[in-house]
Amino acid sequence: MNPARRTRLEREYALLGAILIAPTVLIFCAVIVYPLVSAIYLSLFQVFTPTLEGSWVGLSNYRELLGKEEFWTSLLNNIIWTVGTLSLQIIFGVAMALILHQNMWFRSLARSLILFPYFVSTVVAVLVWKWLFNDLYGIMNHLLIVSGLTDFPIDYLGTMPNAMISVILVGAWKYFPFVVIAVLARLQTIPDALYEAARIDGAGPISRFFDVTVPQLREVLVVIIMLRAIWDFKEFDMIYLLTGGGPITSTQTLPLLVYKEAFKLNQMGMASTYAVAMMAIMLVFMILYIRRTRSEEDT
Repeated sequence: MNPARRTRLEREYALLGAILIAPTVLIFCAVIVYPLVSAIYLSLFQVFTPTLEGSWVGLSNYRELLGKEEFWTSLLNNIIWTVGTLSLQIIFGVAMALILHQNMWFRSLARSLILFPYFVSTVVAVLVWKWLFNDLYGIMNHLLIVSGLTDFPIDYLGTMPNAMISVILVGAWKYFPFVVIAVLARLQTIPDALYEAARIDGAGPISRFFDVTVPQLREVLVVIIMLRAIWDFKEFDMIYLLTGGGPITSTQTLPLLVYKEAFKLNQMGMASTYAVAMMAIMLVFMILYIRRTRSEEDT
């Protein structure tokens, strides 16, 4: 082929590729790049939310953030929520995946029903749990009083540490099916020969679990933990609908603090500062996740 013609064809193919990828790039810039740049820009101003008018303050918002006790309290609550709900998701998810992996009656039906919490709307789930937790007519208090475990109703969402424990339990219930799906998929790819070899060597069920199952699940569990940590860290709607961050600020996490600053205190600049700080924290998890997935691809 003529070199000049080949060069022209390469330019045409490059132009065609640019045209095909342009819609994706535009959507990416519209939904990710622009909001991110806007948040960083607004964090350098003191902005009044209703009018979006404000004045330049530079890094003063960040200095104020580091000195605010409410920020550190919300960050601590965020860590407690993330670690607590993630730990329960992993424990319950792995246990349920191991059960559903066994040959049992109605296994297909059980696998379908276990996904119900993950697919149900967050609003519906919160309404159901708030009814269960109600201190006047909730079934949880009714069962405890009838069984004689307590003489008085328990305020699950209005006192500490009950509120944080309740929120963590609801979060674990809502999202553990994701762990079940991922772990169950990995369990089905583990060769039976490994378990058979372990049985021949005299390994019991517990030994087979720790010597065969756990090593085979390690890679997928690392990815699950990183993904769920990112998603749980930015959770807003469930906590807001359950407690609104209360009592006082006992269950207030960083997403709720951003909402409070932006739409209750009308301080959009400070809210953007909190959002940027939250993004920086989440960036650590994202870098770890990207490095982990790249290392798996290399191996």
